[in-house]
Amino acid sequence: MIKLLAIDMDGTLLNEEKHIDTPQKEAVQKTIEAGIKVVLCTGRPLFGVLPVYGELELEKYNLDEYVILNNGCSLRKTTNWELLDNKEITKEDVIYLDKLRKGYNLDLTVSNDNDYFVVGDKANKYTIEDGKLVYVDIKPISLEEATSGKHTFFKSMYLGEEEEIQRFKNDNENLLKDKYDAVLSQIHIFEMLPFGTNKAAALKELAEKLGIEREEIMTIGDGNNDVEMLEFAGIGVAMGNGTESAKKAANYVTDTNENHGVAKAIEKYILSKN
Repeated sequence: MIKLLAIDMDGTLLNEEKHIDTPQKEAVQKTIEAGIKVVLCTGRPLFGVLPVYGELELEKYNLDEYVILNNGCSLRKTTNWELLDNKEITKEDVIYLDKLRKGYNLDLTVSNDNDYFVVGDKANKYTIEDGKLVYVDIKPISLEEATSGKHTFFKSMYLGEEEEIQRFKNDNENLLKDKYDAVLSQIHIFEMLPFGTNKAAALKELAEKLGIEREEIMTIGDGNNDVEMLEFAGIGVAMGNGTESAKKAANYVTDTNENHGVAKAIEKYILSKN
């Protein structure tokens, strides 16, 4: 029996307009009403989740639900948005990652649940567009300021042209794998997470706190950054619009995000069996 449902947001729960369709919202509410914990598990920071989370209208239940943010770097309780756990990118990491991008036309960003910074004077168009998707303006920050110790960063990202991201990834992936959990979350974004950090690791820690076994967990996702949690869960469901890696990692494939694949998966694998 499923006791916890973890759902990715972009490309999964959200439609292409970055909103939650009514069938998806109603399916999530029915899941909670059935006594199952619902955990949004996303690469987004808190400021990119709050406006959309309100569409679920879960505050009426006044229950402790949880969100895993920044691809596993931070965990918050939704009743008061208290930060329960976080993993950090250190100032030494920022120096190393900034040095590594020399010779590549890429932005380096650092962020937490309050701010989204680009290291340097200005952001490229891919960074600006990513900021719009999470409802925030990008703030330039000098390397000196970023490494001053005044800020806590949860993750760092390289953003740029698809070909340049791929060239950087091909050249440096072997160097990075021993220091970070690196994930190509989108064709224009290569993310650097603290070593050992991903959605599955955060989900495992939360499940242990709640006394829930992995066999009692269902996950739904579409992207490369969902692979570990799809493999980890008792039931992993990939979206019909998901990447090949996500589909390969999952037990089942549902419909697309535009065709309410989350709602269909919830009905088939949770509500019909409870």
